[in-house]
Amino acid sequence: MNAFYDFISPILGLGAEPKDLTFLQISLRGTIVLIFTLILVRLGDKRTLSKKSAFDAALLIILASVLSRAVNGSAAFFATLGGGAVLVFLHRLLAMVAYYSPGFRYLIKGKPDEILRDGRLIQPALRRNQIAEDDVYEDLRLEVRKEEIAGIRVARLECSGDVSFIEKTS
Repeated sequence: MNAFYDFISPILGLGAEPKDLTFLQISLRGTIVLIFTLILVRLGDKRTLSKKSAFDAALLIILASVLSRAVNGSAAFFATLGGGAVLVFLHRLLAMVAYYSPGFRYLIKGKPDEILRDGRLIQPALRRNQIAEDDVYEDLRLEVRKEEIAGIRVARLECSGDVSFIEKTS
């Protein structure tokens, strides 16, 4: 194992100060971190990339922050990769717990909020979520391709931040 470390250390600049890393070392570190991150994300949850909730987005932000330290040399290279793997594992574990526990799921992922019912906007819900009426109409035009809310049975602000619309049936 020491022979491997002795070989790879000068190539990746392990133990070097960040300011002393060369272009080649940072490029190699970035390449390794990219490949490692792709593997981690594939082993993790497919939903993570679609940013379905703040829970999923938080993982991406923290993972990016942690792994960037491996590239720029401000933290130990292999320990940082291991820390990233732990974060993905923890995210996966918490998602599994959330699957089996509705209370925990609502705690970490939130729950949808109804903002429109039978063609009428629910003002307290709009205020609570800080959504302007114009925003609802914009989403209606973009998602349903309609101008009027009269034909909408229900609209919800989903955990992802998207607004979903269900039209009234004839």
